[in-house]
Amino acid sequence: MRLSPRTTSLLLIGLTALAAAAPGMARDVSHRDQHFQNHHPRRDQVLDRTQLQNRRITRQVREGELNHAQAHRMRANDARIAGREQYLAGKNGGYITKRQQANLNKRLNANSKRIGH
Repeated sequence: MRLSPRTTSLLLIGLTALAAAAPGMARDVSHRDQHFQNHHPRRDQVLDRTQLQNRRITRQVREGELNHAQAHRMRANDARIAGREQYLAGKNGGYITKRQQANLNKRLNANSKRIGH
C-alpha cells in the first residue's frame, strides 16, 4: 500500500512525538515488571483491537468500500486511541484500569461502527 505524502508526514510527526515522550516515561523496573507492563491483559486487549481495526480498514479499501480519505480518518482515530492508551499506561505504572479500558473500548466501538464489516 502506498502512503500519500500527507499520511507519511503525519506518521513521522506522530513517531517523533512518541520518541520525544518516551524518555520521560521510562522508570526503574525489574525485567519481570517490565514484561508485565508491556503485556498487561487490558493493554493487550485494547492494542489488539486497534490492530484488528487497521486490518479491517485495509480490507475495506481494497474492496472499494472505503476511499483513502475515509481510511486515513479512521486510522487517525485509532492512532489517537492507541496514543491515549500509551499515555494512561505511562501515568499508571504500566497498566490501564478497568474504567480506562472501558472508555477506550467505547471509543474503539464508535470507530468500528464507521468501518463496517
